[in-house]
Amino acid sequence: MSIWICGVDEAGRGPLVGAVVAGAVVLDPRQPIIGLKDSKKLSPAKRAALYAEITSKAKAWGIGEASPQEIDELNILQATMLAMQRAIQSLVDRMGEWPSEALIDGNRCPSLPIPARAIIQGDAKEPAISAASILAKVHRDQQMQILHEQFPQYGFNQHMGYPTEAHLMALREHGPCLEHRRSFAPVRGLMRG
Repeated sequence: MSIWICGVDEAGRGPLVGAVVAGAVVLDPRQPIIGLKDSKKLSPAKRAALYAEITSKAKAWGIGEASPQEIDELNILQATMLAMQRAIQSLVDRMGEWPSEALIDGNRCPSLPIPARAIIQGDAKEPAISAASILAKVHRDQQMQILHEQFPQYGFNQHMGYPTEAHLMALREHGPCLEHRRSFAPVRGLMRG
């Protein structure tokens, strides 16, 4: 039986709007991908190019998400763990078997039927986690572009849902949209207002 290591990372824990997204990737040593690193250290164009390369060259990959409603019900940490479980399940569905181990970026692991190891700053240390971080970030940014088209008044294409001054001003002016996370303090404060 082959030993396949799965890297897992998330994007979108800090924003006030949209899903939290996780990526899971098993790299194929026969098809190396050059330039993998923490998605935050890459330009949008480089991330997009690597996204295409990862989805075509990886042994398997998956994306999972937890909705704003699930974030509000569970809390952001538990919703992130759920998104990671869904990403790994999506990868397993594509690969047809479970990887031997999951390497998770951060200091906590979701509950899984395989061994899992949390690695702080893993997206800078483990290529499979870097690849997962790129998948999650590009996928979430694409979602924010779609949300921007639906709700242009918030400027989601500029700040990707993070609590920038422009976003907070738009929230105060227009109130939250359906995709805002009601449990996050800046949104919750407006709900009472």
